Amino acid sequence: MPSRSPVILAQALVIPLALSAWTNAFAEEKSPWEAEVELGIINTTGNTESQTISSKAMAEYNIERWRHKANLESLVSSDSSGTSAERYLIAEKSDYKFSGDISYVFGQIDYEADRFSGYDYRSTIALGYGRKLIKQDSLNLEAEIGGGYRQSKISTNSDITEETLGRAAANLKWKITSHSSFRESVSVDIGSDATITKSVTALKSQVNGNLATKLTYTVKNTSDVPVGIEKTDTETAFTLVYNF
Repeated sequence: MPSRSPVILAQALVIPLALSAWTNAFAEEKSPWEAEVELGIINTTGNTESQTISSKAMAEYNIERWRHKANLESLVSSDSSGTSAERYLIAEKSDYKFSGDISYVFGQIDYEADRFSGYDYRSTIALGYGRKLIKQDSLNLEAEIGGGYRQSKISTNSDITEETLGRAAANLKWKITSHSSFRESVSVDIGSDATITKSVTALKSQVNGNLATKLTYTVKNTSDVPVGIEKTDTETAFTLVYNF
């Protein structure tokens, strides 16, 4: 394990633990709040020794006219040769809902630092319009369209690129049973330099009380990347989830 591992492990764990303490302060007013933290750790030994730590945290505040949602993600993978994957994501989205709770306008800010993507970081600001195409007790489908601005810092030469973009997204939530749910989120950011397409598929199953398991499959494709970088990244994660 490289010398950086204790620091990386601490970073991966601090975010969900901090959010856990924060949401406990609102436990008595649970109705407008929804929050969860999840953690997955995979260790392999023998011919190959490696460790992967995946942690995520989400908090959503939903009232009559406003919905605010924050996401924090961390993924660190290391083996005997060093760190092989390291990614951090911070995202915040606010929706203002019109009368009837069918359509809304949104503002979103994303910041992603991916050490092995060829970029030191990518930050995006987007504004747009969303609409609920299906609104049922067990099934919800939302579609969004908008535009924004993206800034990227290339790792090899420290150049910073700036571009305008168009955004389209769809989010599906399906409550299969009282103990299981399915989610699918797809987004496409079309910029003048690159188009980034991302799909996140998640199946969640309640184990006991507030504890659940989640299986997540993520695919991300970037149309234009630095030399030596793959255009498509995939990630399969099995995590434990604690709901507030």
